Amino acid sequence: MNDTANALNWFELSVSDITRAKKFYENVFSIQMHQQEAMGMQMAFFPAGETNGKVSGAIVQGPMHKPSLEGAVIYLNANPDLSAALSKVEKAGGKITMPKTHISAEIGHMAFITDSEGNKVGLHSNN
Repeated sequence: MNDTANALNWFELSVSDITRAKKFYENVFSIQMHQQEAMGMQMAFFPAGETNGKVSGAIVQGPMHKPSLEGAVIYLNANPDLSAALSKVEKAGGKITMPKTHISAEIGHMAFITDSEGNKVGLHSNN
């Protein structure tokens, strides 16, 4: 692997209701997501700079996408303090399955949530 590349360059969270999931993530992270159809799927994109090299992703509703509590877990950036995002999870239709937990002074904090679609998602912040 190229040493200047991120180990992760794109992610997709499977959803069964794009409208509900888009509202969930927009509410929890106080963001706006652009939605469009692509290759027969409905997609809504997390904000990202076009050429800044930062990893981005989307929520996707399509025949090959099924929400899951099993399998790979991604961690979304909830900096500066994931407490703000966690305070919005249940109001937005999700569930906190592991509260804010200290990892170490160097790494910060983490939590697990189940989103509005039934996906297990990790949250991480420095504080």
